[in-house]
Amino acid sequence: MKTYFLTVAAIAQLIEGKVVAGNGDVQIAQLASIREAMPGSVTFVAKPMYEQYVYTTQASAVIVPKHFEPQQPVSASLIAVEDPYLAFNKLLEKYAALQSLPTCGVEEPSYIGKDVLIGENVYRGAFSYLGDGVHIGHGVQIYPHVYVGAEVVIGDNTIIYSGAKIYPRCNIGQHCIIHAGAVIGSDGFGFIQQQTGGYQKTPHVGDVVLKDNVEIGANTTIDRATIGSTIIDAGTKVDNLVQIAHNVTVGSDTVVAALTGIAGSASIGNNCMLGGQVGIAGHIEVGDRTMVAGQAGVTKSYKEGNTTLMGMPAVERKQFVEQHIFLKQLQKASASN
Repeated sequence: MKTYFLTVAAIAQLIEGKVVAGNGDVQIAQLASIREAMPGSVTFVAKPMYEQYVYTTQASAVIVPKHFEPQQPVSASLIAVEDPYLAFNKLLEKYAALQSLPTCGVEEPSYIGKDVLIGENVYRGAFSYLGDGVHIGHGVQIYPHVYVGAEVVIGDNTIIYSGAKIYPRCNIGQHCIIHAGAVIGSDGFGFIQQQTGGYQKTPHVGDVVLKDNVEIGANTTIDRATIGSTIIDAGTKVDNLVQIAHNVTVGSDTVVAALTGIAGSASIGNNCMLGGQVGIAGHIEVGDRTMVAGQAGVTKSYKEGNTTLMGMPAVERKQFVEQHIFLKQLQKASASN
């Protein structure tokens, strides 16, 4: 039997919106994108480029901006809100909470070492491993095949998905999410070239510290410090397939997109945004509120922050645009000759 999520009117109340067209008693079973929505689903439109789909969607309800004025007949119920993105995100959180993933209990077989402290309402999946001296907070969820090394500390309500590996002595804060396949605390890429031409490995005896509310994407790797700590500050979100090297510090509420690489001992400020495939050279400093465009390569420090960097090697946006215009002019001049 189909289980319904909420009525249109209840959804409007939940997201602090108002039903401005259609029937508030219609029941909603799922969330969907506006082009793929079917009857019984709710979707949203936030950008003018998607307005055309409001008139053709099969969704039962559409969340729209507060001042949206339909230019054609609409079959779906309309819920008006201040910010459709934020409203739909709130619905996603509600919907996710209804999913039947395990949140408490122990599945066997699993391994637990000596002197392990485990809080209340913890879930440990099958084949999970907790090393000696691990401290697990309340409400933590550890999914199957997770490895947690000795003396790791994991704060309350953190979720660690299947196959993630946390090396010994790392410290994970509260309300963090570590996705499948992520590796926290592996050795940094440190070697000393010998006179013979070979390389001698540099031991890495530091750790990794994730502060509260950090999210780490699938198959991302964060290396432990040579000495001291590699630090990801509170609220920062790191995408899939990102490499963060030894002794890096990333500030609070920074977002790092996929395939980015941050070399050793680099420092990234607070509230920064790093686009996909960005490269950050080692031992440089990027100040607060810096935006780095996708595929840019940052090779020197921009300590003052509050800027946008583009290109390879990366320069500030104004200089990048000037360079681009100059190249266009040069191409035209060359073609005319």
